[in-house]
Amino acid sequence: YAQLLRDRLRESFHDVQYVEPPFDESIADIGKEWKSALAKLKFANTYRMEPLKKFQAHSVETKVQQILEESLKDVKYDDKVFSHLSLELADRILSAVKEFGYHRYKFIIKVLFIQKTGQAINIASRWIWDVTWDSWVAAKHETETYVALALVFALYCE
Repeated sequence: YAQLLRDRLRESFHDVQYVEPPFDESIADIGKEWKSALAKLKFANTYRMEPLKKFQAHSVETKVQQILEESLKDVKYDDKVFSHLSLELADRILSAVKEFGYHRYKFIIKVLFIQKTGQAINIASRWIWDVTWDSWVAAKHETETYVALALVFALYCE
């Protein structure tokens, strides 16, 4: 476990100045070790006020649309299945968006499944964000029985 944490820190783009002394390999409760180790990391200030690569909404939208179409092409509406499927899709979308390499962005993924029963629906989200660097993407997959909507919010953290 300690090696895994060291590898993740090695892949980080931040300069780690200090980590509390050695990880204990014999601790039975790994969750406590993980939280305590991360809580004691001290990062050097970079004073970067803008991202290295700005969030490209069009490329992310294309990728999210592709994931929705691949995952839902033969799926029929079932509310019990969709509760788990929405979590799996959100994880897949998050990992795909992270592969683009937008550093210092935090991503919020919402996946909604709406059964078509002749109703109308309005979905609203409110955020306080920097218009220059923050953005969002929406992708929709529609069938005869349901609509799947994936929202990706990209928030730059300086």
